[in-house]
Amino acid sequence: MNETTALEPVRRWLADRIRERVVGEAPDAKAAALFDAPGPRWFDDDRVIRRVHADASMFVGGLRALLLQSMHPLAMAGVAQHSDYRTDPWGRLQRTADFLAATTFGPVDVADAAIARVRMVHQRVRGRASDGRPYSAGDPHLLRWVHICEVDSFLAAYQRYGASPLTEAEADEYVADMAVVASALGVNHPPVTVRQLRQEFREFRPELQGSREAREAARFLLLEPPLPLPARPAYGLLAASAVALLPAWVRWPLRLPYLPVSEAVAVRPAGAAVTGLIRWALTPVG
Repeated sequence: MNETTALEPVRRWLADRIRERVVGEAPDAKAAALFDAPGPRWFDDDRVIRRVHADASMFVGGLRALLLQSMHPLAMAGVAQHSDYRTDPWGRLQRTADFLAATTFGPVDVADAAIARVRMVHQRVRGRASDGRPYSAGDPHLLRWVHICEVDSFLAAYQRYGASPLTEAEADEYVADMAVVASALGVNHPPVTVRQLRQEFREFRPELQGSREAREAARFLLLEPPLPLPARPAYGLLAASAVALLPAWVRWPLRLPYLPVSEAVAVRPAGAAVTGLIRWALTPVG
């Protein structure tokens, strides 16, 4: 028995635990409905979006996106008042994962249905922030903020922890691919290049601030994950890796540390190790 064969039960066990959290019940049936179903897709097999969204670095990118999104007071108000992230965080994660999988890998009818469900939910998410300003999840401006946070975070995580970093042209292709999804959700003229993406962040900066709700959400995500004790060290490394990818201007408002030397020496290698472990677990042998 070689080493690969001997470790196969461990790999399968770890893969099952990860899928339970991210995919939920019946992961094999869900995968078959997406990957094996006939019909055209939004994105061909060779598109960069498929490479990025299939990679283990998405775990880091997802956490970074949530932290970054919380910097907009109106977007954070919608999460605080309408989301069940505290009582059902894994359900929220699974719904997000389902949406990304459906639009990236699923047949066109499955992708269209996923878009329709999200747009229906957005119609119900409206209210007033603590400063009295009204908000609506269907507001194209707020949709734009959520979108650019996701694109920037998934791209940053892949470039740091992905299996093979993208070239400049491939990075632009990824932003353009994500613009297809954003347009379907109601974002007007989303960025299609990395340069445009960076400009979007510069334009949003005057609207951003660290609110009490944002700091509470960050504390929950980073320090109070609803996980069994054995799983918390690995999650802690993912969380630290996500924080290390945030720009300095985000950290102080959210009361997050900025330790560039420690991050370069310790966090980056640890983040690479844990994403590598997840990638190994989710990659079948043979």
